[in-house]
Amino acid sequence: MLDTTDNSIPEIRADLERAIGAIETVILGKSAQVRLSLCCLIARGHCLIEDLPGVGKTTLSQTIAQVFGLQFNRIQFTSDLLPADILGVSIFDPDRQRFEFHPGPVFAHFILADEINRATPKTQSALLEAMEEKQITVEGETHQLEEPFFVIGTQNPLDQSGTFPLPESQLDRFMMKISLGYPDMEAERALLAGRNPRELMHRMDPVVSIERFLQIQAAVDDIHCSDPLLRYVQQLIHATRNPGLFVYGLSPRAGLAVIRASRAWALMAGRSHVEPGDTQAVFGAIAEHRLTPAEQHSQPVVDMVHELVDQIAIP
Repeated sequence: MLDTTDNSIPEIRADLERAIGAIETVILGKSAQVRLSLCCLIARGHCLIEDLPGVGKTTLSQTIAQVFGLQFNRIQFTSDLLPADILGVSIFDPDRQRFEFHPGPVFAHFILADEINRATPKTQSALLEAMEEKQITVEGETHQLEEPFFVIGTQNPLDQSGTFPLPESQLDRFMMKISLGYPDMEAERALLAGRNPRELMHRMDPVVSIERFLQIQAAVDDIHCSDPLLRYVQQLIHATRNPGLFVYGLSPRAGLAVIRASRAWALMAGRSHVEPGDTQAVFGAIAEHRLTPAEQHSQPVVDMVHELVDQIAIP
């Protein structure tokens, strides 16, 4: 485990590359998705993964937590799951003659909300306060969550049976949405010929300590974002607010997510400042799940976002 306290950007990049390398020994052929997930994590965001069962969503989540030595809890979302099953509950203690709060599984560094869209909207919403404010309120009492706190939500495609669409307010809490997809032929051959990914993951030692990880998260704030770059992001955000393209445009929260993720991507690249390419690398993962094409458009939202990015002049 690393115990270095050097906060220089080259040292941070080396630590992150070492973590990425460890993750990619388990998650084969998905470098872009691994890097986006890690970018989201160090930017203090939450990540939504939508894909078919069996493509590695849960394994990716567990591996990331293992690499950083984070306390990991998995919550399996089902139609009968209740908010108290996530947050915790107050139980009367007859000896002390008072109610004692018993924390739920949300009290961990890393939460895997598995198949989140199989739960009812009421239960899905139980995570809203935790994801936005790093705290929960039960029976009028507020409980702080420990840093770092990160949620990866996985969901099955909405055309599968027994799913409930996530409301816009919930989707907006996820900084990014990614899809793993099937592995390519080379990666799948290596997967079939190699050892069980879960066995490799469980044998893995942490590569970066929690203390070091918190330092890396704090370093994201120090990455410089110039005025021209801020105007570029603002132009991208405003372009999505065209009612002829999308039903609703991106919110100010989404704009802040773009800036923070751009800073994290620049840090991962070993730079002290944000470049337009950093914003372009993260914009799709931040924007696509927040946007719904207007009725007259039959294009997939991913294609519309790519066209929009191509149309905005780079400063």
